[in-house]
Amino acid sequence: MAEKKPARKVAKKAAVKKPGAANGAAKKAAAPAKTKSSVDLAAVRTEIDGIDRQIEALISERARWAQQVGRAKGKLAAAVDYYRPEREAQVLRQVVDRNDGPLANEVLVRLFREIMSACLAQQEPLRIGFLGPEGTFSQQAVYKHFGHSAKALPLASVEEVFDEVAAGHADFGVVPVENSGQGTIQSTLDMFLSSPLMICGEVELRVHQYLMSRTGNIEDVERVYSHALSLAQCRSWLRQHLAGAEKQAVVSNAEAARRARNADDAAAIAGKNAGHVYGLKVIAGPIEDRPDNTTRFLVIGRELFPPSGHDRTSLLVTVQDQPGALYKVLEPLARHGVSMNRIESRPAHGRLWEYAFFIDVEGHAEEAPLSAALAEMQASGQKVRLLGAYPVAIP
Repeated sequence: MAEKKPARKVAKKAAVKKPGAANGAAKKAAAPAKTKSSVDLAAVRTEIDGIDRQIEALISERARWAQQVGRAKGKLAAAVDYYRPEREAQVLRQVVDRNDGPLANEVLVRLFREIMSACLAQQEPLRIGFLGPEGTFSQQAVYKHFGHSAKALPLASVEEVFDEVAAGHADFGVVPVENSGQGTIQSTLDMFLSSPLMICGEVELRVHQYLMSRTGNIEDVERVYSHALSLAQCRSWLRQHLAGAEKQAVVSNAEAARRARNADDAAAIAGKNAGHVYGLKVIAGPIEDRPDNTTRFLVIGRELFPPSGHDRTSLLVTVQDQPGALYKVLEPLARHGVSMNRIESRPAHGRLWEYAFFIDVEGHAEEAPLSAALAEMQASGQKVRLLGAYPVAIP
């Protein structure tokens, strides 16, 4: 078709000068071009079909080798015993390193994540707890990190996610910990003050917020439901477009969508997934105030995994209330050349006016130079607890 249009234009122009001869010549010129295009397209499709067969055969072969890995490990108790996040991170980094286009790194990482997820599920699907109900950004983070072959378990609160993983009813949990615009989610950090669980991974999810309702008309909206953080992320847009509407914070964006589907005068701010689940129409979006709006999630589990080669370690440090206490416990990091990515303070449970510090540093706790720095920190007399060492999120 791309060659046929120009041929018609030539024929029409020539018809003004030499009606009979030009029209005939144009038709003869157009006919071979159409035939050639059809032959080329058929040949290209044949090549694609052949490549698809090779891809399918290779995926099946990979799945068979994954079964061999399972046999080599012997009969284990559950799917979680076969899962190795450090190995998956290494595979995905190799995918990025090899990529010369035309597909983006993100696309190829997603494809390989799904292949690995399906191969692992041959043993048994991983059970992943998340802040529900269905349609939340936490559920998106589950599928981004574990693939769609994992079994996502919607739970009522972040506390329940921790409880289900600790009890063994879920293999891992995915919980939000900070947003690029709104900062740390304190309720998640507070759970680590009493929970024995470890951090096994992290997920960075680009978050787009949409205003959605049953009618799809902004004129009908008198109240807006959303999670408190999402309302904060869209504060400027709401002030400009729905200043008079009532804003109601709920436990999750999916819960907001569930409520909005029951009334014509209500709307929800949530991701598109929640809108699809609850049958809402998009009024406007994306409406987040910052174009780089990203939420970081933590993967929580019951054990520490080996190094992947590009890792981050999280620590919980509780110091005595005395001058220089925090400096003394952190000084070994600087001396050993370990970079500190983040530090956050929270009131320590059960001790008035004492604080615990959540710290993220580069490297894996079992590898130098961080291992040497940690040994000195733990010998300082202060309480230093390892919360986890895990692969840095794949970009």
